[in-house]
Amino acid sequence: MASAAETKLALPNRSPELPAEDVYFGPSEAMQTVRQRVVRAAGLNVPILVLGESGTGKEVLARFIHEYSPWRAGPFIKVNCPAIPGTLLESELFGYQKGAFTGATSAKPGRMELAQGGTLFLDEIAELDASLQAKLLHVLQDGHFTRIGDHEEKTLDARVICATNRELKHEIESGGFRSDLLYRINVITITLPPLRDRRDDIPQIVEFLRQQFNLRFTREAPPPSKEVLHYLQQRSWPGNVRELENCMARYVILGSEEAFYTDRPDPIERKPFNIAYEISEDGKIPLKRIARQVTRRMEHDLILKVLQANHWNRRKAAEVLKISYRALLYKVRQAGLPPKRPQRKPDPARMAADSTYSAT
Repeated sequence: MASAAETKLALPNRSPELPAEDVYFGPSEAMQTVRQRVVRAAGLNVPILVLGESGTGKEVLARFIHEYSPWRAGPFIKVNCPAIPGTLLESELFGYQKGAFTGATSAKPGRMELAQGGTLFLDEIAELDASLQAKLLHVLQDGHFTRIGDHEEKTLDARVICATNRELKHEIESGGFRSDLLYRINVITITLPPLRDRRDDIPQIVEFLRQQFNLRFTREAPPPSKEVLHYLQQRSWPGNVRELENCMARYVILGSEEAFYTDRPDPIERKPFNIAYEISEDGKIPLKRIARQVTRRMEHDLILKVLQANHWNRRKAAEVLKISYRALLYKVRQAGLPPKRPQRKPDPARMAADSTYSAT
């Protein structure tokens, strides 16, 4: 059993991009196990492989490893392997000399060179094509690389962290990943558990996200009720923390706990669209017309909720919806919504409640 000193991260200069350690690692047994592994591995000059489903926070974990390592004073350089086309990824990784290929009008250092003295994070490494896997393996074996079009060898002086959401052993069996590269990058493996296996962490994550989104969207959304927290802890969260982030952003923007239930995974709990449509005599269904009706209905409901959440301030609503003010006015008319807040008839009970809230 590790001591408290072994499992405590001490990051006095922690990057503001990172959540607090106690929020990210949480009280669950699964994340405390991850924390112990990070503390023991961060200071070692060996490659680390981070595994986990999409949305579990692999990049954040890589940043924690960097901040807790001897390379914390150096840069943290990320390479999102699937986001860069294969034809460009080699030059992005290794850099190139002037005239190395058409369009190379000047020399450019690669990500490996930029990571010197710090950490090189290769995200979704399973997406590398076979030729780049071979070249990366050579770099990790002998610690040297060269820019494209150059003959001078450079030394890789950076900690390497790789991540993937795929099962690499299956990729090896299918011929999509080199077994020798896997043996080279998984000297230490850290597996992030899915959110459904760390439900005890959800209340802390929710509170952290609420504060973050309140600042980002200049809102004052209160903490969710105990009933909502219980509901959130019961969900399966196939999208993991990223899905919870979207859920909390929606709650803060709309300002209503109804936002937590709009994407219930249980189809029985979903309210169907009551949209009438006609089937022609030959049994054909006008799909395009129905799609337009559904889209208008969804726009109507969303615009109404955003207007209500912003006290019918149309300019703020347009900012939230990321459309122009004129576009919002057009959509309000198109959806048949009133141009400003509807005037309600006096309600004695509501007036009493309003006076109570205003006095507190």
